[in-house]
Amino acid sequence: MKTKMMFAAALLAATTLSGAAGAKTFVYCSEGSPEGFDPGLYTAGTTFDAAAHTVYNRLLEFKPGTTETIPGLAESWEISDDGLQYTFKLRPGVKFQTTDFFTPTRDLNADDVIFSYERQLKSDNPWHQYVAGASWEYFNGMGFPELIQSIEKVDDMTVRFTLKQPEAPFLANVAMPFASIISKEYADKLEADGQMQLLNQQPLGTGPYEFVAYQQDAVIRYRAHEDYWNGKQKIDDLVFAITPDASVRYQKLKAGECHLMPFPNAADVEEMKADPNLKVMEQEGLNVAYLAYNTQMAPFDKPEVRKALNMAINKQAIVDAVFQGMATPAKNPIPPTMWSYNDSIEDDPYDPDAAKKMLEEAGVSNLSMKVWAMPVSRPYMLNARRAAELIQSDFQKIGVNVEIVSYEWAEYLQRSSDVKRDGAVILGWTGDNGDPDNFLHTLLGCDAVGGNNRAQWCNEEFNNLVMQAKQASDQAERTKLYEQAQVVFKREAPWATLDHSLSVVPMRKEVEGFVQSPLGDFAFEGVDLAE
Repeated sequence: MKTKMMFAAALLAATTLSGAAGAKTFVYCSEGSPEGFDPGLYTAGTTFDAAAHTVYNRLLEFKPGTTETIPGLAESWEISDDGLQYTFKLRPGVKFQTTDFFTPTRDLNADDVIFSYERQLKSDNPWHQYVAGASWEYFNGMGFPELIQSIEKVDDMTVRFTLKQPEAPFLANVAMPFASIISKEYADKLEADGQMQLLNQQPLGTGPYEFVAYQQDAVIRYRAHEDYWNGKQKIDDLVFAITPDASVRYQKLKAGECHLMPFPNAADVEEMKADPNLKVMEQEGLNVAYLAYNTQMAPFDKPEVRKALNMAINKQAIVDAVFQGMATPAKNPIPPTMWSYNDSIEDDPYDPDAAKKMLEEAGVSNLSMKVWAMPVSRPYMLNARRAAELIQSDFQKIGVNVEIVSYEWAEYLQRSSDVKRDGAVILGWTGDNGDPDNFLHTLLGCDAVGGNNRAQWCNEEFNNLVMQAKQASDQAERTKLYEQAQVVFKREAPWATLDHSLSVVPMRKEVEGFVQSPLGDFAFEGVDLAE
């Protein structure tokens, strides 16, 4: 109760203060708390929305509503004929934010770009382990340590990346949140003061909104960056009202206490569409939900055991109960809207009798296991607890006893990446850049074991295919390789693929300029409120 009262007071203060000055305040009822405010350290969309898409920019950005890359902090770039060198020309006159905790003395330059990458690349960099247990999960999972040979400063406004081999999705990758550009000047000041941890608590970048304050699990406040290179925002004050319960988010939306919310309950969507004070955007989601077995732990190290469990899951029942028609059962690890999707693959049938027999033939009996259920709503899985209960019931029918476990979101993500994790974890993915590599290599490649690869699965045949596809420049060739990789995935079954969902975004009718992202981002650059 005390936390709720404090949150209400903070939100009221923000709204009253901005209203008194005639400023515009936009309130976003977010679904969870960020793990921190340094995008390089994390992988969750909740965190990226709270940091990468508010405070920071990248060399390239995605054109709103698309997966097309456009100039960001780099106004132009050149690629060498052999595909090994990328030379970025930085945009002149880009200002870092001036906040209560730091006043910059210079504009963006090459030093900031090099610092932002080398802190993740070089283990001897003083910032490589500035947060205990920092793993740079995305940077490593994308294979950047093995890819980047050098990053050099050509001049103050030019940076050259030299790669060890061609990388087809490289430009799309540098537009992703983990590649956000940090102020080296600010980092140097924190290091000199012995306060390096504040980089993850008080972020400072070049983005459209600057960080003001964060009250743990309650509210995040931002204000418009006055000198933003792409123009000052029409919204003066941006508030993230952290509201984990989808029903409570909806009540706040109806009451006008927030302007936009993510991940509504499927059962509420038709009512939302009928409300004259609301409008609802929806589109096919570039996503997948899955149940990842720890393939390094017996008996889940046997493909036939994983196959048997997959055949015991009634995916249509999960889709019906959790999404009420706003999703489809998944058979592949990439969504059907993505190029290279292999539609010729046959899904595992729902067949409990065959599943039980297969377990017996594998020598598995009286199996007890844990199924992990996410504590938050995500676009690919609106209610993981309900999905876990249905899986628990399905597995019980074949003699497998399931204990459902969960943790706070940041802890859930951290624990689930451990190679010694027990049981199977419900998670999912919304594509970050529109390239199949972002699913197949990022989630299932050998580089990502101990990170985004929650199945802890390193299959040489699969890995070779996706690595070849990364280096091929011809999309037709890449498509064939990815289609083959999906065949291997289906045969080896490191996951039970669960669903691909629609992305639904309800908001107040006065909201203008919000663009729904195929990448699942909630970004508020260009957003306004009608008078």
